[in-house]
Amino acid sequence: MFSNHVDKIDFIIKTLENLYPEPEIPLDHKNTFTFLVAVMLSAQSTDKKVNEITPPLFAKADSAKKMSMLKVEEIKNLIRQIGLAPTKSKNIKKMSQILVRKYNGKVPNSLEKLKELPGVGQKTASVIVSQIFNEPAFPVDTHIHRLAYRWKLSSGKNVVQTEKDLKRIFPVDLWNKLHLQIIFFGREYCKSKKTKCSCVICSKIV
Repeated sequence: MFSNHVDKIDFIIKTLENLYPEPEIPLDHKNTFTFLVAVMLSAQSTDKKVNEITPPLFAKADSAKKMSMLKVEEIKNLIRQIGLAPTKSKNIKKMSQILVRKYNGKVPNSLEKLKELPGVGQKTASVIVSQIFNEPAFPVDTHIHRLAYRWKLSSGKNVVQTEKDLKRIFPVDLWNKLHLQIIFFGREYCKSKKTKCSCVICSKIV
C-alpha cells in the first residue's frame, strides 16, 4: 500500500510503461477510414473477432466511397459474425455516405464532428482522435472502467465519470498511451473474473 496518491499513480504509470513501452493499436486496419470501421465494429465484440472478419470487408471496400456503394445487406453478410451486425451495417453505410457527401471521403479529425456520424459515440470518436490524429483523449472501454474502479481511481458509476476521473488523475501527455496500456494489462493480468486480484498492480495498491 502507498502512503499517498501521487506515489500510487506513479507506480501504476511506471509498471504499465515497463510492461508495454510501445503499445500497438490492436485493431488491424489499412487506413484511417478502415480503422474507424474497425472501432465501430468492436463495440460489444472483441478486437480478435473484428480482426478475423474485416479482411474480406476491407478487400471489397477500404474507402468511404467504396463502402457507400455497397448495399446494407452485403455489409451485413460480411460482418454477420459480429454482435449487432444489422445495426452496425446500417450505420457503416450511412457513415460512409456522410463522409463522401460532407468531407470528400475523409475522416474528420474533430471529436464533435466524429460524434455526429451514425454509430460513432464518445468512445469511438475518442479512439480515432487519440490513436490516429494524436489528439489527447482517454477512451474508456470495459477493461479501463473495471480497472479504474478496482484501483480506486474512480467510483465506477459510469464510463463518463471514469473518463473524467482518469483525465484529472493522469498527465495529459500520457492519455493516449495509457489508454492502450491499461487495456492490455486488463486483458493479460487484471482480468474481470478475478474477484480478488493479485496482479502486480493490485497486490501493491488495493
